[in-house]
This record gives sequence, structure tokens and C-alpha cells, in this order.
Amino acid sequence: MSGSHRVIYVAIAGNLAIAIAKFGAATLTGSSAMLAEGFHSLVDTGNELLLLHGVRRSRLAADEGHPFGYGKATYFWALIVALSVFSVGGGMSVYEGIVSMQIASVLGDPTWNYAVLAVSAVFEGLSWRVSRRELERCRRPGESLWRAALRSMDVLVFTVFVEDSAALIGIAFAACGVWLSHHFDNPLFDPAASVAIGLVLIGAPALLVHKSARLLVGESLDAGQIAQLRRIIAADPAVESVHHLLTMQLGPDKVLLTAAVRFERRLDLDAVEQAIDRLEQAIKLHYPSIQQLFLESGALKGLSTSHRQARAVDAPEAPGAISAPHPPS
Repeated sequence: MSGSHRVIYVAIAGNLAIAIAKFGAATLTGSSAMLAEGFHSLVDTGNELLLLHGVRRSRLAADEGHPFGYGKATYFWALIVALSVFSVGGGMSVYEGIVSMQIASVLGDPTWNYAVLAVSAVFEGLSWRVSRRELERCRRPGESLWRAALRSMDVLVFTVFVEDSAALIGIAFAACGVWLSHHFDNPLFDPAASVAIGLVLIGAPALLVHKSARLLVGESLDAGQIAQLRRIIAADPAVESVHHLLTMQLGPDKVLLTAAVRFERRLDLDAVEQAIDRLEQAIKLHYPSIQQLFLESGALKGLSTSHRQARAVDAPEAPGAISAPHPPS
């Protein structure tokens, strides 16, 4: 099972159990904050199911209509998840809190609330720890965890990490609301906590929308990775220069790379093809996620017309390479 799948399955199991417990506690005690937390966990459970659907869609093989595959389906469903958290989770929590303020009543025994919140914190903490561990794998030396999360191209792990972080904050708000209501004998603190939880659920998805939208539109690798790719290509003895190196994320573990490479003019077509093979192996050794690789060879333009046409007929195209266009006859 991949790391992303493990994160989602753990989150689904935890959120479903927590949602049932929170709704039960809200029914027994009449707490608006607990009801808001129940909605929060229920929405999170549905969201993880949507993410799982997105993962399965992204694994479909490329076809004629989608030659680069379905990897971006993950980003689409992550965007839907962000919007659902914003509208359903956040909206319902704020609404419930405002309504409860108008008809505030004395809460029942808070023991059940505290017990459920404690158990919820444990489950959410475990899920958060799993997602955090996955983010640690791509964390660079000296880089903060939050910076690594923002840089991560695995929107699934990022989404679960943000959701679990928001859930832990929501649990803290709910506990404060219940405690303040009983300590000061003022039932308004509890619905106020519900509104605060709703605001957290409205704010957190803004990060998810920003991240998912960027990846869905088409985001490149970061500047450091692009610079390293340039160095890898330029290090080959057959390469004279590298131009127009472009990358785009096609999925959490799928990247497209195109580059215009000028080889030494003294090389014949066989030598150029061998160099392209070496470059493909070197690039994929350092970046296994680069599954679509297109290199345009500028050196082919220096070959004689007759030789280039003959080689184009006799020799197969090098893997991952785009041969230079044939001149019109």
C-alpha cells in the first residue's frame, strides 16, 4: 500500500468513529460545539472517500483521449474536497452556532463531551502523525514541516494533513467552549465555540483551494529541481547547451519534462541517439517521477538532408525523444 493510500485509509477509519461518538455526545448533552465537531468529522469522512475516488481515477491508463493519463484527477477531487469543507463543514458549524446563541440553554453533564473530545484528539493525532510522517519523507534539510507541506506535490497527503490540523484546532475550541460554559454558567460560550470551529473550517480550505488549483492548472517543479535537471543534462559530454527546459506536474508522482538540447555538431545521428538514451537514464535515475520525457535535438539540424532522411527511415526513434522535423520534399 502506498503512503498516500495509507494516510487516507487511516483518516477514514478515524473520522468515521469520531463522528459517531461526537453526534452521540451532542445528543446526550445538547452541546452545539459537539454537534459542530460531529459535522466536521462527518464531512472529513466523506472528503477522504472523494480523495480515494480521485486516486483510483488517477491510476487509469493513458488512452487516446488522455495521452498523458488521468493523474490530474487527484487535483480535481482535492479541489472538490476543499470546497465541500468550506461550504458544508464551515457553513453548517457557523449556522448551528448562531442559531444556538438565540436559543441558548443550560448544557447537560459535560463528562461525555470531555471523554469524546479526548478520544477524538487521540484518533486525530494518530491520523495527523501518519500524514506528517509522509511529509517528512520529502522534507529537505533545514526546511520547516509547513514549508515542506506547501512544496509537496502530493495533494492527498497535504489535504489530510491540513484537515487533521484543523480538526485538532477544532477539538481545542470545542473543549474550551464546553469548559467555559460550565465554569461561568453561561451557555453562550458553547455556541460561540461552534462559530469558531466553523471559521476554522472556512479558513483551512483556502490553503487547499490554492494548492489544488495551482496543480490543476499546471505547476512546474521548483527552481532548485529545474536547475539540477539542467546540470544533469549539461553534464553529458555530448551536450553543447540546454534551452527551454519546461516541466509540469501531471499527478502526485507523474511529471512531464521537455527540453531543447543542442548536441555537439560533430556527432552523427547514432551518437545523438546514444546521448539521448544516456540523458533519459540519468534524468529518471534522479527523478523517477518524470515519466513523460521529450528532448528536441538541435544537432539533428546540422546533418545533411539525405543522411537525416535515411536515418529517420532506418533507425527507430529514441525513447523519450522528439526527432527533428523532416524537411519538406
